[in-house]
Amino acid sequence: MAKFLAVYTGEPSAGPPPDMDQNALAAGMAAWGKWMETHAASIVDTGGPLGKTKKVSAAGVSDVSNNLAGYVVLEADSHEAAARMFEGHPHFTIFPGDGVEIMPVLAIPGAG
Repeated sequence: MAKFLAVYTGEPSAGPPPDMDQNALAAGMAAWGKWMETHAASIVDTGGPLGKTKKVSAAGVSDVSNNLAGYVVLEADSHEAAARMFEGHPHFTIFPGDGVEIMPVLAIPGAG
């Protein structure tokens, strides 16, 4: 099986809106837990939410903004199969996330 990194995208505020109804939040977290349970055999790293970003470059260290909200690492038979796992995911059906980007984790060139 191949390994894939799935990155949840959304607003840079990280997490549900502060004014989200607590019942809606609980329902969303339950749905997310159900998704994790359903795909537990494929999940390599449960990941989690992401916080503020710092960028390191030749110019030094700086604060930057992006739309990365969280991640999970999973295994699947194909890129398509990995992507299909996220159809109807609570991240964008319940929470205000805008999508999930899935990419293969490639072998390091020249490594055994």
